[in-house]
Amino acid sequence: MRGITAIGAGVALWLCAATSGMAAPALTVLCGVDEAWCATMKAAFEAKSGIEVAMTRKSNGDILTQIRTEKDAPTVDVWWGGTGDTHLQAGSENLLQPYRPAHERDMLPWAQNFFAISGGRSAGIYAGALGFAYNSDLLRALKLPAPTCWKDLADGAYRGRIRSGNPNSSGTAFTTLATLVQLFGEDEAFRFVAALNRNIDQYTTAGSAPVKAAARGETLIGISFMHDAVTQKQAGSPLVIVAPCEGTGYEIGAVSIVKGARHLENAKNFVDFALTPEGQATGAAAGQNQVPSNARADLPPGAPDISLIKMVDFDFATFGSPDERSRLLKRFDAEIAATN
Repeated sequence: MRGITAIGAGVALWLCAATSGMAAPALTVLCGVDEAWCATMKAAFEAKSGIEVAMTRKSNGDILTQIRTEKDAPTVDVWWGGTGDTHLQAGSENLLQPYRPAHERDMLPWAQNFFAISGGRSAGIYAGALGFAYNSDLLRALKLPAPTCWKDLADGAYRGRIRSGNPNSSGTAFTTLATLVQLFGEDEAFRFVAALNRNIDQYTTAGSAPVKAAARGETLIGISFMHDAVTQKQAGSPLVIVAPCEGTGYEIGAVSIVKGARHLENAKNFVDFALTPEGQATGAAAGQNQVPSNARADLPPGAPDISLIKMVDFDFATFGSPDERSRLLKRFDAEIAATN
């Protein structure tokens, strides 16, 4: 179930289990979660429905760009996974098709609230808290202090030893930026990000890439969602996962139907399946540890207990709006990205 066939270079990952003589795919999905989960979900839905799926893995910012570019002639039916703020932005730009899923009443309160905020255009499928993780073996070898707070990451001791996503392409990284603004206020947040920038060795396209690099020992600290770090730790890496002392933000991963979808009924079937306990169990089956949105779904054994984490009251309506997102990204590009 973890088998993935990479086609070409870059961030796109085609997950098409095609065989000779097979008809053209009856559903096209852009996937914003980990590659292993993309493959597992594709296989599970095809087995359940008999509908052939062409699934491509991309980062959230790239998915939003593609849907915008193709708005007059979309080639995509469903956007599955990735941080909800970008789904909300697409919905506000009238790029998504409203749909009330069959299992909407089984959703946990935070998912029902997200569905209402989206105007019925996006459904929450999982939640996960933001944080960072460090490689304990590397930390010990370097004789460095263990970070416990966001502001610890600005310490010069970590110069060139922290990795983060780029908020222009990574939904995880934009959630980080929005979290810091809500925790510290905008100007203080950007002063911190400027200090942090001096310690960043690389900005990645995908949000899970920083903790994967930390797990491999390529960098000391990776900023990502904690469930991505849990997956790496379960695989045997020496990661220590940190919920920052000041508090942290969280994501609601979402699923949406693209407006003008060519295979609308199949798209509705996919969304319905994604919200069933069976569909949500594909995450744990793929080694993922997000908290599922269906109250009847089983919690993955390694899922962080978000009830024990100090969380900000994340303002999805504000930070999912096109104007606010665009404004913060322009400020980031002007003040931060150009210096790294």
